[in-house]
Amino acid sequence: MTTFDDFLKLDIRVGTIIDAKIFKKAKKPAYKLKVDFGKEIGIKQSSAQITEMYNIDDLIGKQVLAVVNFPPRQIADFMSEVLVLGTYSKQGVVLIKPDFLVENGDKLG
Repeated sequence: MTTFDDFLKLDIRVGTIIDAKIFKKAKKPAYKLKVDFGKEIGIKQSSAQITEMYNIDDLIGKQVLAVVNFPPRQIADFMSEVLVLGTYSKQGVVLIKPDFLVENGDKLG
């Protein structure tokens, strides 16, 4: 069982998607995202299997939550640096996002 101390080890931050492209080499349909987490963390990239619910044009400017302290993970020829969070719902993955516009880099607490 996971403990509260385990949860506290996760660094979950708000970032704004600044670029999205189709990830052609991914085994499952996915996008390559660039997410701006502000000055402290900077711009990071992520592979996200969110194609069922989101078009590329809908993603630009959207704020999301992501785990920023996992080790990078290579997916095909792409290095995914953060894990963008979403729910596995009937209609597809739905991104987790703040209700209001907040600062990039704000920490989930």
